[in-house]
Amino acid sequence: MSAPILVTGAAGFIGFHVAQRLLKAGHHVVGVDSFTPYYDVALKEARFANLTPHNTFLGERLDLADAQATKDLFQRHRFKRVIHLAAQPGVRFVDPQPYVTSNLVAFTNMLEACRHGGIEHLVYASSSSVYGANRKLPFSEHDAADHPISLYAATKKANEMMAHSYAHLFGLPSTGLRFFTVYGPWGRPDMAVYTFTRAIAEGREIQVANAGKVWRDFTYVDDIVEGIVRLVGRAASPDPAWNAENPDPATSAAPHRVYNIGNDNPEEVNRLIALIEDALGRKAIRVDKPLPPGDVLETRADVSDLRRDVGFAPSISLEEGVRRFVAWYKTYHGA
Repeated sequence: MSAPILVTGAAGFIGFHVAQRLLKAGHHVVGVDSFTPYYDVALKEARFANLTPHNTFLGERLDLADAQATKDLFQRHRFKRVIHLAAQPGVRFVDPQPYVTSNLVAFTNMLEACRHGGIEHLVYASSSSVYGANRKLPFSEHDAADHPISLYAATKKANEMMAHSYAHLFGLPSTGLRFFTVYGPWGRPDMAVYTFTRAIAEGREIQVANAGKVWRDFTYVDDIVEGIVRLVGRAASPDPAWNAENPDPATSAAPHRVYNIGNDNPEEVNRLIALIEDALGRKAIRVDKPLPPGDVLETRADVSDLRRDVGFAPSISLEEGVRRFVAWYKTYHGA
């Protein structure tokens, strides 16, 4: 039997969908989650419950911030490929400690476990939030991302730098993915598509930033999963831009790469709201508010590198994605 693939954050939104896709493709998957209460744990439990009936899935409940537990996990299963999606999400600053624990301490433990475990490829979650105060659009991996405007973004940028250093020092093959506004069935209830749908369905008002004049590169989860699965099966490769700037073999051989993964087609939030209204057959009760600290007016992914290297091609339109999400929402909530 081939070595199982580790998916961390398997009870989370993207991790759940990645695990499902790998299981359907015939892979053995070990899914890890700590079930933190950042949002409704019942939703995480429901996702996990959909994975456990597969006889090629093994679920483990543990905190990756526990270094010994993480080391033991790798010793039990002898992974060769790891998809690390567990993190403390959210750009709204409340308490710094969960970001430090989940995004820095746990990530360090993962790097150490991968280093000593002889991992062939670590694919990990970064975020479009790392672009922060950048004004050049579309956002490109080849542009500097040195001005994060949220603690979450700062930790994700730190993850990229940490992974690069492990690739350089220890030859750990790794690829970071900067996700752009992922949505879809089983999504996070703190994100716009879910919060708007729930409020409109229940006849409550929705808080609309900047009168809806905000653009997001909404990316349907199936498109994200396709990119992740294509990448994890490949060998990690050095960034050619880095090699061009550092021709010395001693500094240019690090097998680490960062990719944008998004729809490359920003949509205005007002259009998103209209599509949800159409799918629900109800009008929104809107209350305008300023753009919150830590947010930006527009995101757009330049995905040319990912398209070239793995044939990434998002295929789900916002209309179709919202229709699928609302259909799932009605089923899950009995609406």
